[in-house]
Amino acid sequence: MSVTIVMSSNKPYLTRAFYEWIVDNACTPHILVNANYPDCHVPLDYVEKNGEITLNISPLAVRDINMTNDLIEFQASFSGVVYTISVPVRAVLGIYASENQEGMFFGYEEDEPEEEGSKIQDKPYLKVLE
Repeated sequence: MSVTIVMSSNKPYLTRAFYEWIVDNACTPHILVNANYPDCHVPLDYVEKNGEITLNISPLAVRDINMTNDLIEFQASFSGVVYTISVPVRAVLGIYASENQEGMFFGYEEDEPEEEGSKIQDKPYLKVLE
């Protein structure tokens, strides 16, 4: 008998942990983001030609940062204009300290449409195989 445990992504947990580690070490956390990912709201004038944007998310650079398992949201100023930034965690390509590039990088993730009845949202489940 084999038991399959389907766990949620570790990416949001690693992102939050690296954020805290970088800040605790008096460095500046930056995230690299796939700005073309669905529901990614960043200032388009600052997106690179390859569709990526690097965002400084240090406590001194942003306001009201909220990092959940699904989204990273905060307010930041670009050339004196305040933007509300919303980045799906799946769009995060990496988090690192700008001073030394220490951190973690992730691969690109595709936007996966939900299939009817195939996903239990945010709840792991067990499956018994005989």
